[in-house]
Amino acid sequence: MHALVRGRISVNPRGFGFLNIEASPERGGAPGKPGGAPIGPATAFITPPDLNPFLDGDVVDAVVAEAEPGRYSASQLALVHRDRTELFGTVVSHAKRPHLRVDRLVSNTDWPFKPGSADDLAEGTAVVAFIDGAAVVPARVVAPGADLGIERCLARNGVHAVFPAEVVEAARAAAAAPIERELSRGRRDLRELTTVTIDAPVTTDIDDAVSVIPAGPDGALRVLVSIADVDAFVPEGSPLDLEARARGTSVYLAGRVIPMLPDAISSEAASLLPGVDRLAVTVELRIDAEGGVTSIDLHESVIRSHARLSYDAVEEYLTTGRSAGVPEAAAPVVRWLRTAAARLSTVRAARGGVELDRDEAYVTLDAETREPTAVSPRADTGAHRLIERLMVAANEAVASWLVARGLPCVFRVHDEPTEERVRALERFAHNFGVEAGFGPRLSPRGLAAFEAQFRGSGIAPAIRTVLGKALGPARYTAEPDLHFGLGAPLYLHFTSPIRRYADLAVHRVVKRYLQGRREQHADVEALASLAHHLNARARSAAKAETERHRMLVARLFASRIGEEIDGNIVAIKPFGLVVQMVESGATGTIALEALPDGPYRPDAAVQALIGANRRYGVGESIRVAIAATNEELGRVELVPAGARGAS
Repeated sequence: MHALVRGRISVNPRGFGFLNIEASPERGGAPGKPGGAPIGPATAFITPPDLNPFLDGDVVDAVVAEAEPGRYSASQLALVHRDRTELFGTVVSHAKRPHLRVDRLVSNTDWPFKPGSADDLAEGTAVVAFIDGAAVVPARVVAPGADLGIERCLARNGVHAVFPAEVVEAARAAAAAPIERELSRGRRDLRELTTVTIDAPVTTDIDDAVSVIPAGPDGALRVLVSIADVDAFVPEGSPLDLEARARGTSVYLAGRVIPMLPDAISSEAASLLPGVDRLAVTVELRIDAEGGVTSIDLHESVIRSHARLSYDAVEEYLTTGRSAGVPEAAAPVVRWLRTAAARLSTVRAARGGVELDRDEAYVTLDAETREPTAVSPRADTGAHRLIERLMVAANEAVASWLVARGLPCVFRVHDEPTEERVRALERFAHNFGVEAGFGPRLSPRGLAAFEAQFRGSGIAPAIRTVLGKALGPARYTAEPDLHFGLGAPLYLHFTSPIRRYADLAVHRVVKRYLQGRREQHADVEALASLAHHLNARARSAAKAETERHRMLVARLFASRIGEEIDGNIVAIKPFGLVVQMVESGATGTIALEALPDGPYRPDAAVQALIGANRRYGVGESIRVAIAATNEELGRVELVPAGARGAS
C-alpha cells in the first residue's frame, strides 16, 4: 500500500514521531475540514531524519506505506499548515553558532537562531523565540528563577503569556467607561436587588452573579443570572477584541492564570466585584414548583454585588444552616437559590445526561512556595453543583431564546455516541464490574442510569475518565443541536465572557437584538470559521492545563519511588498502559517492555493489549509500583507490583 494522506504530527521525546492521519488530500481534505475518512491506518511512524524539519502539531501531506504487516511508515512529508508561532528552549552552541535546544515534545532537533539575533545570550539561557522560516528569533528571555515548567507548558500549546503593549494600553483606556452613560440609554437598574457571587477565594475574574425573587402564591420563583458585560469594554473588531479572539480562552494553570483579556478588564472593570456598580447582561428565569422554566427574559443591566461568597462558606451554610462566611442579608438568597437548583436538578435528572469531572485529580499547592503538597480525586460540593445548575440553566435558556428568534450564533454541541462507542463502553464497564446493557443505542436517560451504578464508589474517578473518552468532547458549531452529555436539546456558552470568547460572541448577538437590531443575517462561513478556531484554542488550553497538572504530579511523586498503589487501566496506548491510581486520581504509565509475559500488541477494537498468555484491558484493576518520574514530560512511570525494578 502506498497512499497520499494528510495528517497531524505527534513528536515523541525519543526523537521519532507519528502521523495521525486525518484525511486524503485528493478527496478535498483540509486542516480541520477533512474531505473524507482515510482508508487504511490511523497512524504511521515517522523516522527521526524525516521528522527533523517539523514540529508537533504541524499538518502535513505524506506518503504512507506498509513497512511490515500491520505497521505503517510516513515519508515525503510536506508542510500544509503550522499553528505554532513560538518555541521554548535553552541556548546551546553548535559549531560556534547559537541554537535553541527545543522542548523535545515539540521538536526532535535544535533550531538555529537567525544570524546576529542571539549572539549576546549566554549558553543555558531560557528563551521564548519566534519561528522565522527554518530559524528562530528571541522574543523574550525568561527571568532567572521563573517556573520553567509553566513556560515550557505554555509554549508547547501556543499560549501567549504576555499581552502586546498596545493591547494593555487599550484595556486601560476602555476600563474607564462610565456607568452613568450606560444607565442613560435604558439599562435595567438592578443595584437594589440583593445579589451575590459564589466563587473560589482566589478567583479574580468574576463572570457571574446571582439573585432571586422568592416564590409567590403560585409557587414560581425568579432567578436572575447576571453576567459581566465584557462587550461594553471590548468593541468588536478593536485591538482588544482581536487579541481576545486569537487567544480564544483564558488558561488556568495550577499556580498561574493566563487571561484572555488584560487584568484592567478581566480582574477589574468587568469583574463583578462586591460593593461596586457593574455592567451586566441578565437572564431572568421563571421556575415553577416542578422545575420547569416557564419564561425567559434578557436585558442589559447594572448590578451591584452585595456579598462575595466562597464555595466553602456556601457549602457550610447548606449543610449546617449557618456560616460566618454568609452574611445575614445573603442567607435568604442562598436558601432560595438552593430551592431553584433543586427544582432544576429534578428536571435534569428526569431527562438524563451525566456529570463528568473536568480534571482527573486536584493538586494542592502551598500558599507561599506554590509547591505541590498533595494530590487527591476531585470532588465537587453541593455549592459547586448549585452554581453549575444555575449556569447550565442560563446557557440553555439563552440558546432556546436565540433559536426561537432565528438568530445566528455559536452553539455548543455534544454528539450522541456511535454504536461502536456504545459497545466499547459496555465492554469497559464490564471490566470495572459494572453491567451496562444499553440496548441498540445509548440515550441521555440510559447514560444517567448507568452513572447511578457507580456514583460515589471507589471506581468512580476511573470510570468517569473512561466514560469521558468514550463519549468524546463537546464542540462549538454554527448549527444548533443536541448536547448529549447534558441531555439538553439546545445549548451554548453565555455565562463566562471574561474567560471565553464564545460567550462574548453570544453576548453581542443578544445585545444587538435587545438594542433593536431584529434582523441579523448569518454569515455561515464566518461562524463556522470562528467555531473551528475556538475549538482549536479550547483544545490547546485544556492540553496546557493537563500538562501543567501532570508536571506537578510528577514533582510530587518523585519522593514516592518504590511505593505500591492500586489502580485501574483507563487507556491503551501504542507504548503501553495508562493507569489511574485509586488513592489520588492521578495517572501514570506502564511501558510495554515493563509488562511480564510479553510481547503484547495493542488491539484497538477491544481496547486491550493482547499477549500469548494474558491481556490487559481498559477497566481492569492492577496493582502497580512507582518506578520513576519525569517532571519535564509530566510522567509518572509505573511497573506492575512485584516486577523487577518495582523497588
